[in-house]
Amino acid sequence: AFPKFKIRTTKINSSPVPGQTDTLSAGEKAIIEGEVTDNSGSILSGFNGTIYTTVYDKPQTVATLGNDAGSMPVGFQQLATILFKGKASVSNGKFRFDFKVPNDINYQFGNGKISYYAEDGAVDGSDYFSGFKIGGSSGATAQDKNGPEIKAWLNDEKFVNGSIVNQLPVLILKLTDSSGINTSGTGIGHDISVIIDNNNSKVFVLNDFFEADLDNYRQGKVRFQLPELEPGPHSIRIKAWDVLNNSTEINMDFLVVNDDELFIDHLLNYPNPFTTKTQFWFEHNKPGQDLQVQVQIYSLTGRVIKTIEKTINTPGNRSSEVEWDARDEFGDKVARGVYLYRIRIMRHGSKPRSFFEKLVVL
Repeated sequence: AFPKFKIRTTKINSSPVPGQTDTLSAGEKAIIEGEVTDNSGSILSGFNGTIYTTVYDKPQTVATLGNDAGSMPVGFQQLATILFKGKASVSNGKFRFDFKVPNDINYQFGNGKISYYAEDGAVDGSDYFSGFKIGGSSGATAQDKNGPEIKAWLNDEKFVNGSIVNQLPVLILKLTDSSGINTSGTGIGHDISVIIDNNNSKVFVLNDFFEADLDNYRQGKVRFQLPELEPGPHSIRIKAWDVLNNSTEINMDFLVVNDDELFIDHLLNYPNPFTTKTQFWFEHNKPGQDLQVQVQIYSLTGRVIKTIEKTINTPGNRSSEVEWDARDEFGDKVARGVYLYRIRIMRHGSKPRSFFEKLVVL
């Protein structure tokens, strides 16, 4: 299971490697170039895939706890500070990625490290490079005075503020900043952090869960499994910093419903009125589980003119997968007017839920 191929760094900020490479300093933009090679060092010109990179600051001396009887704390070197984590495209065996060095680095000069892993879906390679220096400040005047843009959802990107969720929701963040996102964790409080219900004992630092988008250090995503939450209203406060130490904070509210029974809320059809098709929307507390949905369309006299049945399975709590094209069981377009519909939602082991609403065909 060991990666088959090797990865070689060829240039740092246009300076060839090996050679006299530039020192990467706080606030500076770094450009790294390299190649995927076989074990003899020949470039694999047919390799096209993705390379995953992690750039570390200099090793730090940390100590064991010494918490066993008779043991003494022992110091050791550890790569604890991640300056950048992202991914880039590999084309014909070559790759290039860039990032901005955070202000929150250890300003003493010393060797950093880049860890690589590359794959093309069939074969892979790995390696590291530590032949470069990190330290000092670039002295450049920062033009970026704004914190990151934060977009937040629970379970999937259909979530809207105030919606219902299950008791174990997944937090999804999309962070964007022209200078890049700070994940170093060395500046006091300069973390991607989440506080639940304004309770400082429920603070989660999500630096290690952030990954920049492909070929773009300016934005990336976080996926984080929140702890099990009690039914009822909850809030989350999210804060993030860019590499120049500008910050942004947002708040999000949601309602946790008990997972024991099927719960449906905010049921509607959209658009309404409509001419050619409408979708049936509802929120539920069973993401990732099969739900059987039946929609029956009635005339005002009570005659069933169309029955739609579909099994859905959504990653989040909002469904819009069932739609109607304004045609009856024979495929004919129905007349303009007001119609009633009953939507019945079922899950194995739970009591079915039924709702009646009306819609208008133009």
